[in-house]
Amino acid sequence: MHATLPVPNQLTMKITITLITTFLLAIQLHAKPLKVFILAGQSNMEGHAEVRTFDYIGKDPLTAPLLKEMRNPDGTPRVCDKVWMSYLTGPYDGSANGEGLGKLTAGFGARGDQPAKDGGKIGPEFTFGIYMEKQLNEPILIIKTAWGGRSLNTEFRPPSAGQYKLPKETQAGWDRNPNAPDRKKWQEDKDAASGVFYRMMIEHVKKVLADPKRVCPEYDEKAGYEVAGFVWLQGFNDLVDGQTYPNENYDEYSRLLSHFIRDVRKDLSAPKMPFVIGVLGVDGESKNVNFRKAMAAPAAMPEFKGNVVAVETAPFWDDVIAAAQPKQGDYNNIVGTAHTLKNDGTVDRERKWDSYWKPVGKPLPEERIWCFATIEPTEKKDKMEKYDARRFRDITLPAGMENWHMPDFDDSKWTSGKAPIGKGVWDHSGIKLDKFPSTWGEGEFLLMRTRFEVEDLNCDSYRIAVLARQGFHVYLNGQKIHTYIWWQDKPQYGSIVLEKEQIKFLKKGKNVLAVYANDQYDLNSPAHYAAMDVWIEGITKADQEKFDLALEEILAPKDREALKGSSNGGYHYLGSAKIFAQMGKAFAEAIVNLKK
Repeated sequence: MHATLPVPNQLTMKITITLITTFLLAIQLHAKPLKVFILAGQSNMEGHAEVRTFDYIGKDPLTAPLLKEMRNPDGTPRVCDKVWMSYLTGPYDGSANGEGLGKLTAGFGARGDQPAKDGGKIGPEFTFGIYMEKQLNEPILIIKTAWGGRSLNTEFRPPSAGQYKLPKETQAGWDRNPNAPDRKKWQEDKDAASGVFYRMMIEHVKKVLADPKRVCPEYDEKAGYEVAGFVWLQGFNDLVDGQTYPNENYDEYSRLLSHFIRDVRKDLSAPKMPFVIGVLGVDGESKNVNFRKAMAAPAAMPEFKGNVVAVETAPFWDDVIAAAQPKQGDYNNIVGTAHTLKNDGTVDRERKWDSYWKPVGKPLPEERIWCFATIEPTEKKDKMEKYDARRFRDITLPAGMENWHMPDFDDSKWTSGKAPIGKGVWDHSGIKLDKFPSTWGEGEFLLMRTRFEVEDLNCDSYRIAVLARQGFHVYLNGQKIHTYIWWQDKPQYGSIVLEKEQIKFLKKGKNVLAVYANDQYDLNSPAHYAAMDVWIEGITKADQEKFDLALEEILAPKDREALKGSSNGGYHYLGSAKIFAQMGKAFAEAIVNLKK
């Protein structure tokens, strides 16, 4: 026997519908506005910590839990489901700004000239968003605007701070200096640059907030949005600006930052918006004390009590990495230098680091004969109208010389002699090069070729040893194996280790090495100068092991391990994800605490 369920009458149905409607309305009424956080500043807000430095975070028991939040179980960077990014950045001068969009993950750090492309780096935004998502458990929008090398006193100058004026001490110094800049033009240039990046920042934030759904698909228009916090991480350009802050008196920075806080709140219609000052912490807690105090000072002002906080980032500085970095510089100089020169310009044969690498082929480099020719650019497109430090370029060669670098090219009518081939006087780093086995000649560009015989190829690695002042192409048996387009200041032989794809052109028997290069000059002298020499060296596996062991006196294994946590120099917080991850979390915690 089955029970019969009662059929709902009209009254029951009306009550049910009313209850459902009331429930849905209650949900809608309690829908929270989208939390919007703004992150702004210069290169450290961009973030220069490469993703490859993540592993180092896990080596410290204090930060290892943070790494677990940053990664998926398979080791890939986490993607935040409820955090969306709009990131306005671009090259140094902001001339080609672009917007990076998407769910927050690693890659929203510095992007240079490709603002819409994942740069493989993080800034503080990554852990800031991770922590905020964990705390709020609701959709979040982060708007980040950051450009390298921008000061608060000029490019980020807030509108209410007034016109930039030279401090009295600087004015007095200029008055005593006959070579001081033209005061009127200087002020005009300063006025033109003042506030440009402040306006870019505000305009972008307003553009995003005019249509949040474009960036954050979960935006509820009825619930709206709340500008829930602002993080400012900047300072380096002001720190080193002795013109604006003579005698390390940074009171003006405190004044400017106070105006900045007032202005962004006014421009974004958020009068009590929580504001975090990320106090610059490069070089650690014992350095830059005056600037750090000035940067933190606005947080103590009565008008900002309870809604502005200064977060010191100096405690996150990594002294172990910082101590290892100078050793890395010495190490790089050793492995990046094939041979040094003595004061008289001859090769230093006593340098112990050079003995592990041996010249490849006979005759020895110092005995080889080069055939060479120098030429001037003749076509208008190849000529330079004014001096440029990077003068290296490809030019149209005279008829019959198009295949000059090929092994079977006939160079019998060229000039011949030993290298280095040079001209003029190259005087730098205490070394003066003014006497050369072969004279370059008048032409700007040099084409040079030599032959050598190789008996065996038993080395583990090969490198180019090259002496050059300007850029060059290097060819081996008709194939280009290296190009360098800039210029060198140090008169020494650089070391360029070859990859497998380059080494494959080296063969037993006869080889032809060819080089294309150009000379150098500067604005202060009409004289041109240059020096060019190249050869190939190899190192056996046994000698490489000996070399690596010897280098441990320069860079010990513990230092190498520490440097895995860094990807660049000091003023970018060592390019360490460990430092940026701690900062981002601390900034988020500060905003959460302000809102309690």
